[in-house]
Amino acid sequence: MNYLIIALIWIAYCFIHSYMISIRFTAWMKQVLKGYYAFYRFFYVIVSLVTLVPVLYYTAQLASEVIITWRQPWSYIRYGLMILSILVFLKAFFIDYDSLSFLGIRQMLSYNKKSDKTSVEIAKKGLLGIVRHPMYMAAIIFLWCQTFRISDIVVNLVLTAYFIIGTILEEKKLVLEFGNSYRQYQKEVPMLVPLLKLRNR
Repeated sequence: MNYLIIALIWIAYCFIHSYMISIRFTAWMKQVLKGYYAFYRFFYVIVSLVTLVPVLYYTAQLASEVIITWRQPWSYIRYGLMILSILVFLKAFFIDYDSLSFLGIRQMLSYNKKSDKTSVEIAKKGLLGIVRHPMYMAAIIFLWCQTFRISDIVVNLVLTAYFIIGTILEEKKLVLEFGNSYRQYQKEVPMLVPLLKLRNR
């Protein structure tokens, strides 16, 4: 029963997290907040982090049976994958992506400034030339390297599903924003698994 509660809590968190950044909700927030919408992304990040704390705390308090013990040589492989996933995440966040926009800081800095409507091109360099969503890929790898208890498996299954579904929803927004140029990018670069391409889209 406790595992079901944990799963439901994480599902609720992921649903709220996704809904707050969905196309429908953000369009409504733009109408409500008008110029103040420049602060919404930063507010969204703060809310996501603050609400994550009780979810993590409750999950950590559950006494769960250890079912996986990483022994040599698997422990070395685990640590290698953990380090690789962290490096990939940091490289994507700070170099391949605009981290200030991701956190909502750039939007706040542009508040009350005239918007520069220059066209934005799709970034295809670095990790983005290997996989379209390297941060999500790195997060999934890191999650499964932390698997020890039954509760870990429950949480990891929910979060993996969330990352995959969230990636698909984000792809729809990117297609709306960039059109055919992003569809072409989808054909050239795999979504989450490097070297894995879908021949027919």
